[in-house]
Amino acid sequence: MSSGSTILVVGAGTMGADLALDLASHGHSVILKDIDERALARAKTRFTELWRLVNLMDRKRYAGIQLDDVLARIVMTTRYEHANEVSFVIENIVENIEAKQRVYRELGPLLSPETVYAVNSSCISITKVGSWMSRPDRVIGMHLLNPVPLKHLVEVIVGHHTSKETIGEAEALLRSLGKEAVVVNDSPGFVTNRILMLTINEAAFVVQDRVASPDKVDRIFTDGFGHRMGPLATGDLIGLDTILHSLEVLYQSYCDPKFRPCPLLVKMVDAGQLGRKSGKGFFDYAETP
Repeated sequence: MSSGSTILVVGAGTMGADLALDLASHGHSVILKDIDERALARAKTRFTELWRLVNLMDRKRYAGIQLDDVLARIVMTTRYEHANEVSFVIENIVENIEAKQRVYRELGPLLSPETVYAVNSSCISITKVGSWMSRPDRVIGMHLLNPVPLKHLVEVIVGHHTSKETIGEAEALLRSLGKEAVVVNDSPGFVTNRILMLTINEAAFVVQDRVASPDKVDRIFTDGFGHRMGPLATGDLIGLDTILHSLEVLYQSYCDPKFRPCPLLVKMVDAGQLGRKSGKGFFDYAETP
């Protein structure tokens, strides 16, 4: 898929906003849809913040591109009135099966039968999403990593009915963004989160059991294993509520006790300590006066 295509991005949270900016900065027109006007307002603020970050981290890649020109390619809306203009949808809403099902059942009658539906899910089966649609062969998983503009690898998940043509179109879109697809088969959690969620959850158990403090746990991974970020800081970046939702989906999907969420993680989410987005998680992100 060449630049200049129109892409519908459903969900204007951090991931959706980042994706919209990345698509628009590579010449695509974007319809960013969310049911909440406040989410769209936050996305506008996020665009400016993220633009500063990507230009700081990858100055050469974004040289000569003006933010105003990028933003001019993004239409923000709470309705699907422009949906018939798109041939590709990337859905990024909350990791909740019932909520996702409502979105796909709304979209089905509005779009062309040839529309590709890319599910940006952490754990939910792509085959299950396909079962809600009249054309399951046009449904594919596209697990983007955060922050989207700075990550050049995408886990692409093939559902039971996903066609070769759909895989090719998804790969072409990612190439237009300078990204590489790693194609894997469908299974709840896929590769990334089937492994990553276990790591973050076990790190939370280590803190809960007072084996080590969060900074010591993460230091073993960063200074010892050479990881850029430890598991607890990664959880804070993703959002501890998202981590908990993902673990619950994995636990329900596999009926395996190894995915049982750590009680400390549940308690932190109940207390509103969600990580970076709330200002506090395993680490404190509150701005100092």
